[in-house]
Amino acid sequence: MKPGWLVTPGRVPYDDAYAAMHELAERRIRDEIPDTLILLEHPPVYTAGRRTDPMHLRMVEQDARGADVRHVDRGGSVTFHGPGQLVGYPIVKLPGKGDVIRYLRSLEEVILRSAATFGVGCERSEVNTGVWAGRRKVCAIGVRTSRGVTLHGFALNCTTDLRWFDAIVPCGLEGYGVVTLSELAGREITVEEALPVVARGFADVFGLAFEPAPVDLLHPART
Repeated sequence: MKPGWLVTPGRVPYDDAYAAMHELAERRIRDEIPDTLILLEHPPVYTAGRRTDPMHLRMVEQDARGADVRHVDRGGSVTFHGPGQLVGYPIVKLPGKGDVIRYLRSLEEVILRSAATFGVGCERSEVNTGVWAGRRKVCAIGVRTSRGVTLHGFALNCTTDLRWFDAIVPCGLEGYGVVTLSELAGREITVEEALPVVARGFADVFGLAFEPAPVDLLHPART
């Protein structure tokens, strides 16, 4: 097992997390830090990746139910982040030439194992990235790599208010829906309950032994 850092700062504004993940990626490129996993929540925000079509944004950007809209440097289209959703940002140096497809499958495996821990059977799609229950996505995945180091990551709907997704075409996929882990399990599974399960699953899949990261890496929002 390799050493790794686990960062769990609570609820953090998206812009703060975005800046922190890019700074940490630069430090990982220079081998100043080990592989790191950030697990957090965000206040309501829509993030539009590089493949976003304007038609995927059903709402007017200035009237997004009070949520911010951010155009970001990851792959994929538009999605929602907000309360009740566990968001993971792995800062991982990929081995060799950096097999991104293998990395995506590994992220899916983390969520599949985590869902199974709660008695929920999910699956991969042969066509679309993410973790699914039929035609409904429970976990969206969108990543970027910079000089062999990963940024962005995954978003697992735990108790998310799915009405937020009505304002967009989630991940740009017409005809598909979204679902929460709680709905699939038939009971409430909070972010707080899911976080340690996902952290253990990530450590197992990526062969890491986590220790808490320095406390000044990322600060939770003050409310």
